[in-house]
Amino acid sequence: VIGVVIGKTDVRSFPDRKNIGTERYTFNFTIRDSPTYFINVQCWGREEYIRSLSESFRVGDCVTIENPLIQSKEAEREEKFNPVTPSGYKLLLSENHSVVKTSSCYDTDTRLLALLHLPVKDPQDYYSLGDIVANGQSLHGKVLNVLAAVMAVSE
Repeated sequence: VIGVVIGKTDVRSFPDRKNIGTERYTFNFTIRDSPTYFINVQCWGREEYIRSLSESFRVGDCVTIENPLIQSKEAEREEKFNPVTPSGYKLLLSENHSVVKTSSCYDTDTRLLALLHLPVKDPQDYYSLGDIVANGQSLHGKVLNVLAAVMAVSE
């Protein structure tokens, strides 16, 4: 699978249920290879492997994923913390079986760069900040998709 990384989480650790007293490490990222299709990728492994893999690419890089495990996703649980994707599947990467290679999008396919700026949601499924201000009371308690632009970042 070749795609551009459009999102990425930080590395997290969890107690390993099989090996009491040890930790398993994970992070997720989302890749896109067309305007319509993108998929979440979950990586698991030892701390050294996961930290090294996470540091090897960033959002905007193109990656080639070799030998991932394809799994059905558990939509309710997984989409709380990851982008909602049009696929019923996710890719699972493991230290022993999978490989991720990075390359320049210019070297791979310049069309992938344009995908970086496309929204992942239906353009008709957003509220603007103005809509929220004007209709705040009627929207109370609802989960909304917001379309906004960052104007400035500071301390």
